[in-house]
Amino acid sequence: MAIAATEPSTALIQNDIVLFGLIAATLGVVFWTSSRETGFFKKFYTYVPALLLCYFIPGIYNSVDLIDGAASKLYNPVASRVLLPAALVLLTLTIDLKGVLKLGPKLLAMYIGASLTVMLGAFVAFWVMNVIHPETVAGDVWGGMATLAGSWIGGGANMLAMKEIFAVDETTFAQFVVVDVSVGYVWMAVLIFLANRAQAIDARTGADTRAIEELKERLANYQKEHERVTTLTDLMVILGIAFGTVGLAHAIAGPASAWFSDVAWARQVSLHEPFVWVVVLSTVIGLGLSLTRARTLDGAGASKIGALFLYILIACIGMQMEIGKLAERPWLLALGLIWILVHIVLLLLLAKLLRVPFFYFAMGSQSNIGGPASAPVVATVFHPSLAPVGALLGALGYATGTVAAYVVGVVLRGMAGQG
Repeated sequence: MAIAATEPSTALIQNDIVLFGLIAATLGVVFWTSSRETGFFKKFYTYVPALLLCYFIPGIYNSVDLIDGAASKLYNPVASRVLLPAALVLLTLTIDLKGVLKLGPKLLAMYIGASLTVMLGAFVAFWVMNVIHPETVAGDVWGGMATLAGSWIGGGANMLAMKEIFAVDETTFAQFVVVDVSVGYVWMAVLIFLANRAQAIDARTGADTRAIEELKERLANYQKEHERVTTLTDLMVILGIAFGTVGLAHAIAGPASAWFSDVAWARQVSLHEPFVWVVVLSTVIGLGLSLTRARTLDGAGASKIGALFLYILIACIGMQMEIGKLAERPWLLALGLIWILVHIVLLLLLAKLLRVPFFYFAMGSQSNIGGPASAPVVATVFHPSLAPVGALLGALGYATGTVAAYVVGVVLRGMAGQG
């Protein structure tokens, strides 16, 4: 999912240290109020997930010009390039790899189905809008839709690749960045809300949840078995592993991505992007550590620290959202909504056909629409140790997004009568 660039900031708070203090205080208030056992907040959080507030409140700050999320460096590089890979290391080293593998091919089928429904949604949205409001899809809007397909199947790198391939002008590109952020982040919020009701949804649909429930139970039992009083040494070792791995991943990512930048096939699967290497290396190293005694660090709070990093990331993602911009281009926004509704409906039908848990549906969709930065966020609502599943599926989108989005662009160009 792309993050929009903005004009010079007019926000009240422009100091990132002050902004970080505000975000930390906001998360603290949300968690404190959500821990209340009685009274108003007990009833309030029955209906509104705490995670949703961690995401939306920073979005409100950004929308009222209290802060400028796009101008801040808290999301990039701090949260997305440092805290996200650190969280992936800590959450992955506690994972039950055997249990994850038991989730089976249906999870991959949902991911592939999500990519295909995003592609089909583009064609349906273009056709519908051409019927009800042709001006919206006039000119080179098809090219802007190709860039959005790149983002919704892969990520920001794939979106920029489509911009160059189809020579999309800056104005059109900027408009679709707004659609990407607006529609994509709202859908992420909906998934977070529904994830807290996954058990009821699965019961209603008759989904086969045995594999994921067994995995959750084993993870809980393992953590309970190795739980201990955390010492300063434990914390130092946990942080050393997390940020040491992040440093190593970035050290390798730079030269590796530079080497692959001149290899044609590697560029097609985004191996020239350092962030791809950082996500993959952090996850792979974490998986390797999960097969060693390092996994017992979960008893000292490794997964909790990883979850803490993810919540900061969630707030920083929310900072990018501008609620007011949802109404600035109503017809273009309608195009995006039709597009994502087609994706949702078709993916729901596939989920029903395969009788998969809601987790599979959420991961298939968010790993495409959101990518490796936000798919782990949704996954952690189901269980903190499931975050790497979202990261791995999201990273897969980098490999498929460019080719799939190129196909979308070529077809849309034909539908627009321009080639």
